[in-house]
Amino acid sequence: MEKSNVPDFETATGTIDYGFTNDYVFRKILQENNDVLKALICSILHMKPDGVEVTVTNPISLGETFSAKDFILDVRVVLNDGRLIDLEMQMTNEYNWPDRSISYASRNFDQLKRGEYYIDAKPVHSIGFLNFTLFEDNPEFNALYQLLNVKTKRLYSEKFSIHVIDLSRIDLATEEDRHYGIDRWAKLFKTKTWEDLRMITKIMKQCKKLRTPYISSTQTQ
Repeated sequence: MEKSNVPDFETATGTIDYGFTNDYVFRKILQENNDVLKALICSILHMKPDGVEVTVTNPISLGETFSAKDFILDVRVVLNDGRLIDLEMQMTNEYNWPDRSISYASRNFDQLKRGEYYIDAKPVHSIGFLNFTLFEDNPEFNALYQLLNVKTKRLYSEKFSIHVIDLSRIDLATEEDRHYGIDRWAKLFKTKTWEDLRMITKIMKQCKKLRTPYISSTQTQ
């Protein structure tokens, strides 16, 4: 039998060849690990995972389309309450993220069939993990964008939101970000060594046993 080239998780050391920020690895992990996908979404949307179910709506045959030119890199998900989620990992700044993220979210929001009521449209959340700062004059680790009145700041609708998580500025994580473990997810995605990966994974497993809805940074300090 041919020996596997896949490193053993418990004993591997040194640098990880392909980390979570590799768009293919990111796609593979979230598509094949429902619990990870659910925990990630619940953390970002500040939801308790109990009773939440997630389904990938654009699954692909992993391993067969990696080199295809039409490879779809975003992960589209529907929750059991009908909410639609679009996740993407973007490592290089192509200077089009605002337009690109709006396009993704808009496609998902255009979900009603002929004869259905607009009031029944399900909420849409676009979540982008970027390895660069979107707006250099106003850096932010975890930014939330919604439709609102520019004068009164009144929210126009809660059904459309765009989340931008800057993996290069984890240092700007707020207390709320840390409370829900969003900074810990970012560090997991940025992990470059097997030693760090085991440490972060251990913390996540401990939190799951305690049924906590978030991963507190204080547990690794």
